[in-house]
Amino acid sequence: MVKAVRFHKTGGPEVLQNDDVEVGEPGAGQIRIRHTAIGVNFIDTYQRSGLYPMQLPTVAGNEGAGVVDAVGSGVTGLKKGDRIAYTGLVGAYCESRNVPADRMVKIPDGITDEQAATLMLKGMTTQYLIRRTHTVKSGETVLFHAAAGGVGLFACQWLKALGATVIGTVGSKEKAALAKAHGCDHTILYNTENFVERVKEITGGKGVPVVYDSVGKTTWEGSLDCLQPRGLLVLFGNASGPVPPLNLGLLAQKGSLYVTRPTLVSYIASRQDLEATAKEVFDIVLSGKVKVDITARYKLADAAKAHSDLEGRKTTGQMILVP
Repeated sequence: MVKAVRFHKTGGPEVLQNDDVEVGEPGAGQIRIRHTAIGVNFIDTYQRSGLYPMQLPTVAGNEGAGVVDAVGSGVTGLKKGDRIAYTGLVGAYCESRNVPADRMVKIPDGITDEQAATLMLKGMTTQYLIRRTHTVKSGETVLFHAAAGGVGLFACQWLKALGATVIGTVGSKEKAALAKAHGCDHTILYNTENFVERVKEITGGKGVPVVYDSVGKTTWEGSLDCLQPRGLLVLFGNASGPVPPLNLGLLAQKGSLYVTRPTLVSYIASRQDLEATAKEVFDIVLSGKVKVDITARYKLADAAKAHSDLEGRKTTGQMILVP
């Protein structure tokens, strides 16, 4: 038996409970991973709350890193003792589990398990957002909401390395300082400043070609107003709740705008895309252009506290659970 954090009903952080679960031998095409670090992300809270419906009971969590503990039949390229990481497989909040071998990536030398546990979801999310959903070019100005969050801090550094000017919204002066230290050129305190007016001021009234918005309900209309004609709103999260139904005529009125709602799962669906995305993320970290700061560590048994802190906007940067 191993410890796992499950929810048997949806609700607040208090529905997370520490259970004993059975983990058998890996089946064909599987490996058993012994987790050494587990990432904590907003999607975990969406699933726990019921915003993203799940079959219950469910072990929480969507990314982790660790060591191959056992190898099932038919698996090639992985052996016992290899360091591996993954995302997109619900059930990461546990000491050990069986997972499909073809969804694992090897952790290269120079990347720690703790770093890998946060890079898989947040790092690869950043990669598809700024390298594929909209390919950010040197000299472009972009707006990134929640710039001091896990994805935000990673994105600010990478965007700066690409030669972009970064405008970031944050919730406090402390978070503003943190975002600036990670490459954000202009910070906007969304609690006290009108971010649309500030973006127009910073850009000389032009607006930006792309807005990256993981906040959702409270920011999306303003995000549209920050865009240049034919600009793109990339809505990749719902931290404040889901956006209401969109009247497509509004996009025409505001300048032939585009809106997309991408997910990492779609961008790494093939093995080729998974490997290429992970490699680019690992390479940018190994180059020193992007640093990974683990700002909060919680014991696996304290996952409810981690969720409470995350939803209460008490955290910045990368959070992990340690089994």
